[in-house]
Amino acid sequence: MILLIFQTNFQPDIDICNLWQDELVYMTMKNLTDIEIIESVKKGNQADFSVLIDRYKNKAFTMLKRMLKNDFDAEEVLMDCFLKAYNNLSTFKFESKFSTWFYRIVYNSALTKLSSAKRKIENEMSSVDDLHFLQSSYNADDLVKEDLSILVKRIVSELPPKNAAVISMFYLEEMSTEEISGVLQISVSNVKVILHRSRNLLREIIEKRNLFQEVI
Repeated sequence: MILLIFQTNFQPDIDICNLWQDELVYMTMKNLTDIEIIESVKKGNQADFSVLIDRYKNKAFTMLKRMLKNDFDAEEVLMDCFLKAYNNLSTFKFESKFSTWFYRIVYNSALTKLSSAKRKIENEMSSVDDLHFLQSSYNADDLVKEDLSILVKRIVSELPPKNAAVISMFYLEEMSTEEISGVLQISVSNVKVILHRSRNLLREIIEKRNLFQEVI
């Protein structure tokens, strides 16, 4: 069959060839590091920025959703973040990871969105005093109705914005406290304080709703 195709001077559709070539180029770009992609974009290959979008869009959206508590706002801010990152790529000095630089844009954009909506941003919190943020209908029966990991994610989304962001970066992104410090532009010790208080707050939620035995 293969020989027959060549013997009949088979000419594949040009569009199909182009699509296959574009896909091959894209797959090659996906294997490059962030720095290599940025260098390519800076050389004039603007389309290569789409690889960075694909690489970070899902986790950035999750972080925004947990901070903004709203899918629509999260999607809107996410698009704005990628636009900001693209327009300011020339200012990226390779002194830190692209992920740290980008998540700083994401975090600051979320704070700006919250500020414009006149929502209160908590800079400091305690595990007990902030429980007024956490009013919901979750209880132990929810564990029967949905996957435990989904329930935990929904509980994390109830945290104040800064704490939800730190939890997301530390556990979802597996970022170090030093990297999170770079994103939030605060000291490493302050990051550890926020992380510690966030864990305590999550524990308060779990215990308050009788979820402790199931979660542990």
